[in-house]
Amino acid sequence: MTDRWDRGRRVPGRTLLVGCGALGTKLGRRLVAEGADVIALRRNTDGLPAEFATIADDLGIPRVRELPAVDSVVITLPPGSAGGGLYRASLTALAQGLPARPSRVVFVSSTRVLEGRAGETPLTEQTPPAPTSVRAQELLDGEVMASELFGACIVRPAGIYGPGRESLIRRVGEHAPVDHTRRTNRIHEDDLVALLHAMLTAGSPPPLIHAVDQAPASLGDVVTFIAERLGVEPPPHLDPETSGGTVLDGSLMREFAGPLEFPSFREGYERMLSETRRRQPR
Repeated sequence: MTDRWDRGRRVPGRTLLVGCGALGTKLGRRLVAEGADVIALRRNTDGLPAEFATIADDLGIPRVRELPAVDSVVITLPPGSAGGGLYRASLTALAQGLPARPSRVVFVSSTRVLEGRAGETPLTEQTPPAPTSVRAQELLDGEVMASELFGACIVRPAGIYGPGRESLIRRVGEHAPVDHTRRTNRIHEDDLVALLHAMLTAGSPPPLIHAVDQAPASLGDVVTFIAERLGVEPPPHLDPETSGGTVLDGSLMREFAGPLEFPSFREGYERMLSETRRRQPR
C-alpha cells in the first residue's frame, strides 16, 4: 500500500446505494457497522437489512424525483439485457433527483468492456476498451455518463464469485462441457467489497481500477481444481474450443487496496466448498 492514495482520509458519510443487490448490501452492512447512514435505492426493497433506509424506485421510469442529499453514491445497476439506454435514463434521473452532486460517486462497471482484446496480455487500466457486444457497449456508455454527470470513479470487476454465486460449481457437478482453453479472470465478492470501501474512504482514489485477483487462469484449470475438491471427473471439453478470453493485470488494485483475502481462485473456491460441506447434513 502507498500513501499517494490518502487511504482512510475520507469519511463516506450518508451513502446512497443505487441498485443494492448482494454486493451493495454487503458493502452497506460494513458502512453501517462503521457508523454511516446508508440508503438503498432499488425497484423492490423487500429483504433489505432493517438498518438501511430504503427508497423503492425504478430510475428507468421518467418522472420528477426529490432524492435526499448524500455524501457518497455507489452505483451497481446491471446493464439492460438488450441495450435500450438503461444507464442513460437511470443516471440522468439520478443526477436530476439529487439536490447536489455528491463528493464521491463510484460506478461499478465490468471488465467485459475489454472483451474485444482477447489474446492481448496483460490488459491494464491504460488499455483502451473494445466492446463487441451490446451489453459491453452499454457498460462503457454507463462509464462515460457516470464520469460526465458525477465525476465518478469507475470500478471494473472481473467475474464475481463467492457465496451465492456458485454457478461454476454446479456446472462441474453436472459434468457440463466447458471451454477448457478460455482465459479467465475473477474477483471474490469479499475482496470487491473491500475495494469499494477503499474507493469511498480514500482521499484520492484512482479514477479507474480493475477489480481482479492476482491469478488469471484458464477455465480448464479452474474446473479441474473444483472437480478434484468435489471428487468427480473434470467436465468434458467443449467442441470446438476457442482459446478466447482475456488476461488482466490486477497490480493497481493490490497497490491501492492492499493484499487480497482470496488472491486466486484456489483460496476462494476452497472456502466456498468447505462451507458447502459444513452445511450438508451428516
